[in-house]
Amino acid sequence: MLIHGLQKMTLLDFPGRVACTVFLGGCDFRCPFCHNFELADGTAKPVMNEEELIAFLQKRRGLLDGVAITGGEPCLHPGLPELMRHMKGLGFAVKLDANGAHPDRLAAILGEGLADYVAMDIKNSPNKYAWTAGLEALDLVPIRRSAELLMAGDVDYEFRTTVVDELHEAADFEAIGQWIAGARRWFMQPFTDRDTVPFGGLHAPSKEKMLAWLAIMRRYVPESELRGAD
Repeated sequence: MLIHGLQKMTLLDFPGRVACTVFLGGCDFRCPFCHNFELADGTAKPVMNEEELIAFLQKRRGLLDGVAITGGEPCLHPGLPELMRHMKGLGFAVKLDANGAHPDRLAAILGEGLADYVAMDIKNSPNKYAWTAGLEALDLVPIRRSAELLMAGDVDYEFRTTVVDELHEAADFEAIGQWIAGARRWFMQPFTDRDTVPFGGLHAPSKEKMLAWLAIMRRYVPESELRGAD
């Protein structure tokens, strides 16, 4: 497996862990607000192969205690479970970021105990999901199955939504809240523009809007927080 990016240390990407972040290429979504679009569309060049990554991790035992795997969409890669086995074998806790479109692979990873924490995106309310993911159409059944797997399982997890003023409104959070009611935790993350975002003209909502939306979500998921806002 090719590795398309490596952040050698982070205190933010894996809650409670000193970790590194591994970026895998490819994604089945085309979210217009994506920060890593060069990974999603395949234009980012690999920075190392799997063997080089494992060699890096071997040298970081005792300095790092976790690895966060993100993308792109990691679950696109058939070799992901084997990579996670290597990481677990070296003694690292593993966090997986996922878009929820691959419930069978997620179920296999959870069943084998390869993930210690999963962060799954909830892009928007169901009726606006395909549009928010940059697609003409999208079957939500797999995404609902992935959410159900996490909510019914024992592995620690979070749901999270990147909020964009042009894509979200209050009614969306009523729908999201009803969908994931009773979830362990949910985070709202304001959009931040970067030169890697594929479409211009997008903005973060106002703080007042985000706090109002957060209040809606707390009726359904009490542990709902605003992350990354000033």
